[in-house]
Amino acid sequence: MDPLSLEVVELIGTVVGRYYEEYERAAAEHSLTGAQARVLGLLALEPMPMRQIAHKLKCEPSNITGIVDRLEARGLVERRPDPADRRVKLAAPTPDGLTTATDLRDSLNFAREPLAELSAEERTALRDLLKRMLGA
Repeated sequence: MDPLSLEVVELIGTVVGRYYEEYERAAAEHSLTGAQARVLGLLALEPMPMRQIAHKLKCEPSNITGIVDRLEARGLVERRPDPADRRVKLAAPTPDGLTTATDLRDSLNFAREPLAELSAEERTALRDLLKRMLGA
């Protein structure tokens, strides 16, 4: 790998590491694990079956079942039938779960502050480059 590519990879790794550190800290402030916070944040976007959550988070469905069980016990998530297929159960945030997910997202300053220093054009270019790297 050429030196420039190596530096880019190291910088991306540093950004990801800092994001996860802040995410874990924000989750802990709500007495959640990082995994629970990630599931709750995903469900705040849209209710979905456990298998889809596992696919998006790249983990085993059995792990998601345990996480959803714990979130449900705290009143942050509920299971409900999928209106499109009553055989499928969706995990969905409760009103308290939505509030917690919003609080979590709002407390993540790591990316917000550095991105605010970039112009709209620079943020757009960064977004487009990241999408291209991901094949989107």
